[in-house]
Amino acid sequence: MSDTSARVADSTGNWVDTLAPHWARPYLRLSRFDRPIGSWLLLMPCWWSAALAAGMAHDVRGLPLTIVLFFIGAFVMRGAGCTWNDITDRDLDGKVERTRSRPLPSGQVTTRQALVFMVAQALVGLAVLLQFNRFAIATGIASLLIVAIYPFMKRITWWPQIVLGLAFSWGALMGFAVTLGRIDATALVLYAGAISWVIGYDTIYAHQDTEDDALIGIKSTARLFGAHTRQALVLFYGLAVMLIGVALASGEARWPAWLGLAAFAAHLVWQIVRLRINDPELCLRLFKSNKHAGLLLFAGLLADAMMRAA
Repeated sequence: MSDTSARVADSTGNWVDTLAPHWARPYLRLSRFDRPIGSWLLLMPCWWSAALAAGMAHDVRGLPLTIVLFFIGAFVMRGAGCTWNDITDRDLDGKVERTRSRPLPSGQVTTRQALVFMVAQALVGLAVLLQFNRFAIATGIASLLIVAIYPFMKRITWWPQIVLGLAFSWGALMGFAVTLGRIDATALVLYAGAISWVIGYDTIYAHQDTEDDALIGIKSTARLFGAHTRQALVLFYGLAVMLIGVALASGEARWPAWLGLAAFAAHLVWQIVRLRINDPELCLRLFKSNKHAGLLLFAGLLADAMMRAA
């Protein structure tokens, strides 16, 4: 087995490399705790829906605990999902410059060790899920099928980002399931808006690997759109803003939520203007900036919920 302290090429200078015990580093890298942006992006639709549903219920008493549980759940389940992704992609990752130093292709952990670690993370996620009502538990478990099939989609379709969107936007349904005990039209429209957002930002992310992906036959919307990526982002980011707006109107949101949506939209416009698909470092920075876009929308929804509950 190779040195467990060896760094991952696309994630250096982080706390895992400098502070974590050597034995733990490969596992923390498998779960992406060295680069938590994906966990934040998974969390954003959870928080949006929790705040919007609380506003619709005119009751924010359970919102703080829901926010905390969603935070824990998003980080551990994203870790489990990334571990599963790395297990299924271990041979492909070894052929891509940016990913060949990840724990599995570099031999820092074995496939068996990774599987055990994935199950441990999933059990923590289950413990979080069991804090909710039965409908929410069933809703959360239903997402696992999408998570399981996602890693294989880039082998068979040019649109793996849609499947990622289905998985990463599931939280838009969970907030309603937890708070209201149902999934209604408002939740479904919010879910659709979040999916459009995911397709947009993951297309930006995928532009880091287009050359390697072309060599090994991996498909993505980045390769599909190519030079037309900016126009595609106008479409998908525009759809995201429109659909989230429909969800706010359906949920009778007040002005703070609309202000949050306006800030969210402005951030997406800024990304489109700044984008240069041939600059991988810029693509990564723009992708990561979606955490801030999501938090702007959440801040508006949270303020709206508190106003309506007052």
